[in-house]
Amino acid sequence: MQGYQLSFFTQQGHRHHGVPLAEWILQEAKRLGIGGATLFAASEGFGSGRRIHAARFFELADQPEEVTMALSAPEADALMARLQQEGVKVFYVKMPVEYGMLGDS
Repeated sequence: MQGYQLSFFTQQGHRHHGVPLAEWILQEAKRLGIGGATLFAASEGFGSGRRIHAARFFELADQPEEVTMALSAPEADALMARLQQEGVKVFYVKMPVEYGMLGDS
């Protein structure tokens, strides 16, 4: 199938409606019927402000997180519209991809 890989980059301490933003994005993707998404926790990274974000022993709120999924164009449009409707501020990457499932079901 043709569609998009959509990835969102945030930090563990960023919240939306009291829920960590990455978790909120996962919940919204599920609610919209998107087939799957994965949340990755990174050990370190930096953003446009050039400041290092990292998981430290005493402070995990700054830990970088990525939510990524492969989805159809209508699903991508629906999720992006939902994020805009909610006023979510998050960096994303949207790439055209071919995706599917191999093997027996």
